Amino acid sequence: LAYSSGLPDSIQNSIGVLTKLGIDLQESRSTEVCLQETTTLLSTRTDDEILNTRQMTDPTMIIAMKFLTKLESGMCQIKPRSVPFVTQKMIELSLAKGMSPMSPIGFVYFGSFISKRGDLSSGYRYVKLALSLLDKVGAESAGEVICIATQVKIFVEPIQAALEHHNDGYAASMVTGDVFNALLNTILKRGCMYVAGVKLQTMREEYEKFFRLAKENNHSIFLVQVKQVQRDVLRLIGSDEEVTIPEEEKLIASNNSVLKTFCFRKAYISFMFRSYDDAKEYVSKFYDCRENAWANLMATHINTALYPGLISFWVARKSRDAQCWFARGNESKLTLKRWAESSPWTFENKWCLLEAEESFSH
Repeated sequence: LAYSSGLPDSIQNSIGVLTKLGIDLQESRSTEVCLQETTTLLSTRTDDEILNTRQMTDPTMIIAMKFLTKLESGMCQIKPRSVPFVTQKMIELSLAKGMSPMSPIGFVYFGSFISKRGDLSSGYRYVKLALSLLDKVGAESAGEVICIATQVKIFVEPIQAALEHHNDGYAASMVTGDVFNALLNTILKRGCMYVAGVKLQTMREEYEKFFRLAKENNHSIFLVQVKQVQRDVLRLIGSDEEVTIPEEEKLIASNNSVLKTFCFRKAYISFMFRSYDDAKEYVSKFYDCRENAWANLMATHINTALYPGLISFWVARKSRDAQCWFARGNESKLTLKRWAESSPWTFENKWCLLEAEESFSH
């Protein structure tokens, strides 16, 4: 279910199992309260104390940690506001009951989540801690941990160097037979390459190879996401080849992260071909759905900051509602400025481009 359009059912089934195991996520609290509680809990221990926590031996808790891990990746897409509660429970159980092979997942998702919210320094610390934990608890979750950690590293280290860590994530996933995270490392590396400016013909070939892999393993969510990008690549290189995505409509209706990607890609390709009305329509839809999507920080957020910012300044110059669009453009500019402080190599040029657009607009 988790690999198809049945992701909501997969999440409900996992929550049902956790309830039977006595695990309550306590989602009645606010996200802010949950994050503050987790931060306070972690502040009582040094990194060395966390790394040297005893091993988990309770078989019920070990099973619970496995189901919590499944919830992390699923909720990240369609229930991102629930991710901090799952993460908190994984960290609580790890510190109270001992570290399990799944414990690094809790720490890496916590680091990624707070990085997306703006605390990149602390987030980077926790993803590095999660990677160090793999040496203590084993490599069963290594593919997923390396995958999520690499996406955060891209905001601190030069993207061209950091993206290569996905090769390690792919290898670790294959060793443990984790096909899902092998594919996830593969598609996210392709996404990094696209952001880094790899030649479009190369990207066309890379996405075709990934498409075959995802189809062989019947991963419909990956299939839709890769074909959405593939459709744009073909248009940009001037190909007449048609890309049909029969699963897209159903997933857009049930998966807000897929909807966000769809709206962004439509806005992006409209901007590239200077179709003002379409760019404005789809970037407006993108802003409407962007909050409730993708809980963790990912390289694709670079383009979803840059291009909506460029479109917003473009619309501001033509629209009667200029102030709203200037505010959106400025938000993108400040986001890229914040990232440029941690990784000038990757972000400074993009921040300066939005600075120039803003000055031109005024």
